[in-house]
Amino acid sequence: MLKRRGMRGGGLVRRFARPLPLAWLLALCSFIPIMTAAIRVVQIPLGALPSDSLRLAVAPPAYFLHALTGLLFGVLGPLQFVRALRRRYGTVHRWAGRAFVLAGAGLAWSGLALLLQVESIATGLLDAARGVFAVALVSALVLGIASARARDMPRHRAWMIRAYAIGMGTGPVGLVLFPLYLVTGEPPTGVLTDVVVVGTWLFSIAVGEWVVRKLG
Repeated sequence: MLKRRGMRGGGLVRRFARPLPLAWLLALCSFIPIMTAAIRVVQIPLGALPSDSLRLAVAPPAYFLHALTGLLFGVLGPLQFVRALRRRYGTVHRWAGRAFVLAGAGLAWSGLALLLQVESIATGLLDAARGVFAVALVSALVLGIASARARDMPRHRAWMIRAYAIGMGTGPVGLVLFPLYLVTGEPPTGVLTDVVVVGTWLFSIAVGEWVVRKLG
């Protein structure tokens, strides 16, 4: 009985570590930041930012780039991990991969630009984490490109998963903070909120690393 349970548990892990379920999981976890980015892409050119985001209007090019690249990065990421698409449409996968890398680089650069240009309402903990993770995202992308050029596809896939986990790492936190935003009408702020955000970011990265190890 114990052996059967162990086999079932192992099968469950393998099932959710497969590329297609992984793609659905990534899409689900990043749904809120993707939708937020899509809305911002429309609001920024129209000058229709909500009051809690007006402070970001002092750096419209960086903010628009951050929203646009975040949208592309979030949408393209899950698609890159669908094995059937990768095998049947290799050319599309490669071009989408290039767009994914450029979007990730733009997301990191614009994030750093916003840190430098916009007065922060977060604690030093969150600002420092944003800077560190932006550099980590670029590093993961560079290592992923290097692995692809070396024809080391397992290593390439691993670094791309890590890059996505870093770039969209705050996605799951929306499941906690977004309901509070709907209730209060104001974005949650403060030390505790920033600890939750950084903790969720680290958790997402840890889950990405777990997936990498399971996929082997």
